[in-house]
Amino acid sequence: MSRTQVSITTRDGVCPASLFTPDGRGSGPWPGAVMLMDAVAIRPVMVENAQRLADSGYAVLLPDLFYRDGSYEPVTDVSRLFGDEEVRKALFAKMGKATSPDGARSDMQAFLDFLAARPEVEGGKVGVTGYCMGGGLALRAAADFPDRVAAAGAFHPGNVATDAPDSPHLGAPRIRAKVFVGGADEDQSFLPEQAERHWRELVSLFDSALKEAA
Repeated sequence: MSRTQVSITTRDGVCPASLFTPDGRGSGPWPGAVMLMDAVAIRPVMVENAQRLADSGYAVLLPDLFYRDGSYEPVTDVSRLFGDEEVRKALFAKMGKATSPDGARSDMQAFLDFLAARPEVEGGKVGVTGYCMGGGLALRAAADFPDRVAAAGAFHPGNVATDAPDSPHLGAPRIRAKVFVGGADEDQSFLPEQAERHWRELVSLFDSALKEAA
């Protein structure tokens, strides 16, 4: 595994992160990518996925989005995360700080600037991908940084097309990246009507781009 542990200074503190490069394939540089965690936190499977993506030919940054809470013990027992009210309350508090639109934008600015300064990373645009909580953040990144994000992948994202005034889907008109959104079956945070609303927004964006090109 080619993993370098790093620290990234953000507006709100210091974010611990790991930078992964293709295993056994020299010093690069490679195209950059940011992998955004789900709410379960950084754990072995996230590390494995980051290295797997890196081995496809990328320099992959995996930041700990819960850094604002300082040192903490990850709760990897999903039954406790969603069955223990106190654990659930603490989790949602951390999620709120990580996913606020202003904080997410500030964090992503720091992550992109970090990658741009690394010798392992090629210049130019990067890809952003995320799982669940990180999926919505990946879509926000594509909207917030259209000149720096080339592709965004959101896997089983939640609450990306709601009635909230800052819902992620409302950023679609600003996106210039290629986008993939893969919803999970029977996901109460991404119901069929949410998927349809998000799809309509993306189709509207595509239609507008065609009219501009005509």
